[in-house]
Amino acid sequence: MKIGIDSYCFHRLFGEVYAHQDTPGNFISMDGFLEEIFQWDIDGVSLESCFFPNFSPTYLAEVKKKLDERGLDRVYAWGHPDGLEAGGNRQAFDDMIEHIDYAVAIGAKVMRVVASSLLFRFEPHEPQLAILTEWFKEAVIVAEKKGVILAIENHIDYNSDELLKLLQDVDSDYLGINFDSGNFLRVLDDPVKAMGKLAPYVHATHIKDLLPANGVAVDEWYFFSCVPTGKGLIDNYRLGQILEEHNFTGFMAVEIDTLHPDYFGQEISVIKDSIKELRRLSDKINLEAKQLASPLKRRLCL
Repeated sequence: MKIGIDSYCFHRLFGEVYAHQDTPGNFISMDGFLEEIFQWDIDGVSLESCFFPNFSPTYLAEVKKKLDERGLDRVYAWGHPDGLEAGGNRQAFDDMIEHIDYAVAIGAKVMRVVASSLLFRFEPHEPQLAILTEWFKEAVIVAEKKGVILAIENHIDYNSDELLKLLQDVDSDYLGINFDSGNFLRVLDDPVKAMGKLAPYVHATHIKDLLPANGVAVDEWYFFSCVPTGKGLIDNYRLGQILEEHNFTGFMAVEIDTLHPDYFGQEISVIKDSIKELRRLSDKINLEAKQLASPLKRRLCL
């Protein structure tokens, strides 16, 4: 089980500051972000396209070279914040298709995509999903030619049953899931049960741990706010077990959007603590897998 992070952890430091957050004293660039994380004990990184300074072939080649030199797995992430706008923005669809080439340019075999967002959560889902099904049937034709799997993130919009139906209706090996553990909790869909349904289709992850935030209205999307992995409500150990059972080859990527009030302004320490905890869980899961495999090997030898 590999461990990584998503660059959205640094969104406030990149300059995307939510209304309820403080503006940091200093901002960071994509290059600065990469230099920072290259010092960390990680196996992969998911890079949000919204924080790229440009998409020139030269710059993308430089990013690929840096990742290759350090042997990092990678996901290219398109669509923040509203993606295809629940099937309401065809121009965004064209943009998504264009970004498949950018994923190829940095050597990513998986591209996270956003179909909708919380802005469209309370509008009727059936007509949205009907449009998105047809759009993704088009998109996977391009993705297959480029050798890139499109992985839809649950972006505080659809539940696991809706996403499973979308995948089954499109029916392509080039469409899967970017599983966001926290976002399932936010739509009151149990993350472990959701993983049980979607694990065969998961190609990328956003691993959050969340707690209710005192003083935040229950109907605010960030009522459940981010805490270090292992300090919140989500059973990320079980999520990792299910992924292992389904031979997941990607990495569990720490992601933070808005920090719980107890951790305001502590992005770096929260990320590092989360990486350590995921590494501990990964080691435990790997050991369990070896212990299960050993008796089987002995029986086969007999």
